[in-house]
Amino acid sequence: MRAVLVVNPQATSTTASGRDVLAAALASVLKLDVVETRHFGHASEAARDAVRDGADLVIAHGGDGTVNEVVNGMFEVAEPGDPSMPTLGVVPGGSANVFARALGVPKDPIDATHHLMRALADRSTRQVGLGKADERWFTFNAGIGWDAEVVAEMEHQRSRGREATPALYARIALACYVRMARGEPKLSLQIGDDHPSELLHSVFVSNTDPWTYLGSTPVRMSPETSFDTGLGVFALKKMTAYPVLRHVAEMLRGRGKPHGRNSIQAADVPHLRVTCTEPLRLQVDGDCLGERSAIEFSSVPNALRVAV
Repeated sequence: MRAVLVVNPQATSTTASGRDVLAAALASVLKLDVVETRHFGHASEAARDAVRDGADLVIAHGGDGTVNEVVNGMFEVAEPGDPSMPTLGVVPGGSANVFARALGVPKDPIDATHHLMRALADRSTRQVGLGKADERWFTFNAGIGWDAEVVAEMEHQRSRGREATPALYARIALACYVRMARGEPKLSLQIGDDHPSELLHSVFVSNTDPWTYLGSTPVRMSPETSFDTGLGVFALKKMTAYPVLRHVAEMLRGRGKPHGRNSIQAADVPHLRVTCTEPLRLQVDGDCLGERSAIEFSSVPNALRVAV
C-alpha cells in the first residue's frame, strides 16, 4: 500500500524522536513517503499531490488544523465518492485533536499509530460525512461570532509564543464574551428554506459531537449530531449572562442538548446560510479564515473514507 505521511513538526504534542518512531513503524508495513510541512498550506499541497500520484492512504500527523488542510488538499483534485480518493489516516499531534477523538483514535501518537496499523491490517474503514463552509471543507465544526473571535485571539496568543492551555482558552473566551455582550447582534440565520431569523450574536455549526474539548472535558453542544447525520446548529440570540452560563454548564455536563428561549437549535441540517450586517470572522476546525459577510454551510454525507 502506497502511503504519504504528512507531518506538522510544530504540532503541540509531537517530538522529533516520536515522529521517527512512528514513521519507522508505518514504513514497516507501508511503502511510505514522509512530508514535513514548512508553511501554512503545505499540508494541503502534500495531500493534493498524494491524490494525483495515486496514493492509497494519506496520513495526517498533527493537530486539527493539519487534518483540515489534508482533507481540503485531497478534495482539490477528487470529489466525494471518487474511486481515486485515498483513505485518510489520522495520528493526533495537537492540543485538542477533536476529529481524531470523535473517531475513537487514541490521543497518544504512538498508541494512535498502532491503532492505525491494526485498522490497516483488518481493512477497517469508516465513511464519514463532512461539512462545507462555502468551498472550505470542515471535519468537526465551524462558526461565526463568539467562537471565531476566541479562535482568532488564540492564534494571536500562540503567535506570541503562548501555549494553548485550557486555562488560556477559558480566559480568552470570557474576554471575548464581555466584549460581545456590549455589542449589538449582527448575524442572521436561514436554515434550509425557512425564513431568516432575527439578528443573532453567534452561530455554531457542528459536524459531530463533542464539538470541542476543554482539556479532557468534552463540550457537548449538539448530541444528536454525528458523522452519520447532517449538521447541528446552535445560535445565541442574546449574550445575557445567566442564560449563556446555563448553556455552557449544560454543554460541559453533557447531559443533553442546551435549551431555552435564548437559543436556536437544529439537528440533521443539510444546508444553512448565515449573513452578517458587517464582515465578521469565520472559524473552521479551529482556524480563523478571516472575515465574511455571508457564508453557505452544507452537509456532505459519506464524503471521506477513514481508517479506524
